[in-house]
Amino acid sequence: MLQEFTLKRGRAIINFTSKYCDNRRKILTSYAYGKVVESFILRLKIDNPIVYDAFIQHFETDDELTRSLMEAIRLLSVCELEELVAVNNKYAPLFYDKDLFIELIELLYEYWRKLERVAIVQNNRVGEGVQNVRFIQAYQLFNELILSIYRRTKSVVNGYQSNVYLQTTAGANAGLILNNIHWDCPPEYRGLLSIPFISTIVINPPYVSYTKKNTRDGIFAEHKSNPLAHMILLEDDWFLYPAKVGNLLAFVYFHKDFMCHGLGLANLFELAKTEEYTDKKPDLIYVFGYDDGHSEKRTFYHKDTKNDILIGYANYNDEIDYFGYMKKMLLTLHNIKQMERGNLPLHGAMVNIALKNGREANIVIMGDSGAGKSESLEAFRTLNERYIRHMRIIFDDMGYLSFDEDGRIKAYGTEIGAFVRTDDLDPTYAFAQLNRGIYTNPDKVNARVTIPVSTYEVISKGYNIDYFLYANNYEEVEQKIQLFASQEEAIEIFEAGARRAKGTTTETGLVTSYFANPFGPVQERKLAEGLVRKYFAGLFAEGVKVGQMHTALAIEGMAKEGPRAAAEELFSMINE
Repeated sequence: MLQEFTLKRGRAIINFTSKYCDNRRKILTSYAYGKVVESFILRLKIDNPIVYDAFIQHFETDDELTRSLMEAIRLLSVCELEELVAVNNKYAPLFYDKDLFIELIELLYEYWRKLERVAIVQNNRVGEGVQNVRFIQAYQLFNELILSIYRRTKSVVNGYQSNVYLQTTAGANAGLILNNIHWDCPPEYRGLLSIPFISTIVINPPYVSYTKKNTRDGIFAEHKSNPLAHMILLEDDWFLYPAKVGNLLAFVYFHKDFMCHGLGLANLFELAKTEEYTDKKPDLIYVFGYDDGHSEKRTFYHKDTKNDILIGYANYNDEIDYFGYMKKMLLTLHNIKQMERGNLPLHGAMVNIALKNGREANIVIMGDSGAGKSESLEAFRTLNERYIRHMRIIFDDMGYLSFDEDGRIKAYGTEIGAFVRTDDLDPTYAFAQLNRGIYTNPDKVNARVTIPVSTYEVISKGYNIDYFLYANNYEEVEQKIQLFASQEEAIEIFEAGARRAKGTTTETGLVTSYFANPFGPVQERKLAEGLVRKYFAGLFAEGVKVGQMHTALAIEGMAKEGPRAAAEELFSMINE
């Protein structure tokens, strides 16, 4: 990232390496300050024409109003209002109505704070830790300086100091430290080498972003030609997040205009340590947001068999401006790679529950988007005081089964976090996540929050399974938990993958998806079918209770009560 400052699509990137402003004067004479005020005036003209008209009548053009406002704020940082007007009367029109000027300052401050603001530092070599400390200090000082400019401007114009101070995040609300690291790069991907790795992330939650889309559409198909072969990414425009997706290493390249989706990865996939990718070749590579000249959305994967790397690709398009396209492509790549290794990917949730009576159970709930996986976990959580002594989430959306050295089936997770609908969370729990959540379109339908729910050590440990249940969200029945008597009966239901769509994608009505998993098994169905039969034979041989859990999530009025009733019946079954 070579540019000092960029502002686009409501996202500001501040490069502390190119220029760091350590006092108010430097901030108020910076290129970034000019770009923000200029952009604000253009937005004011559209969103608040009454305030805009009150000021523009005294200035010939938007540029003149912008320059005068910038200069006035700069001078107010070192002198009093009377001195400012006495020195140059051209600023006087700004203060004909002091209350209106204060409103203008409040609107400018609000405009800045509503931007997604990311500070970055790029190192040429990996440090010994002191760079992280210095970056945090610089990050905090920048916040204090922005606050002081805002407060100083208001107090000088008002003529008095405020007695109430809100310690808001006024500088950046996220920060990145970037390092240039050598990795085992095949010749076909030399054009990716200039992009530094993200080694440290700082986030000031709640981090709120607004995206062009709020649902995901379709599945990712295989593409026969390699979209990354001889592609060249420019350092000014791209970032690289090295992610641990399950036990796989993924290099995720994302365009700066989709920064919020790159930051969202921090709450979902473990950030790999430097030694885990230095001189290493990744299992997966995903390029998210490449401008290939096509106006339509292009999202697909490619199998680079020569280098044994699975490739994911999404072109620059407003249609991909939703975190689901970031998350689900990575899980598709993960699942295909796991199937190639003889493991069975699961679209579902897993939880380890210790009840107050001393009994314990590992429960897998499988189902496609909106079937009730996360909602069932939420129901478990709300029943915590009544039934549960301890609850540990192993995975919230995707995991996989593998045979251990003794031939027993173990379950593993892929993610350390969850990307969940805020409407489906208990309000008390939802508010409790404010101090660590990354929120997307919080005031819209299908509002989402990405929150950490586990640790990498937990999801990668490997667990036996006691209950393996299919989440049925479309049937309301009296008996919420129904166990299958045979492997064949179970496979029929699980492979059908039926659910009633609930608004998480563009689908409507009762829909089906092979093995409830459009992220790998659908694309590689022949391979998946053999694995399903192999693993279900193993589940029944080990005495795992396999059945359906009727969440009734898609039935009118049952969004909360359905999963809760099913959870209570499951707890009763465990107690027997």
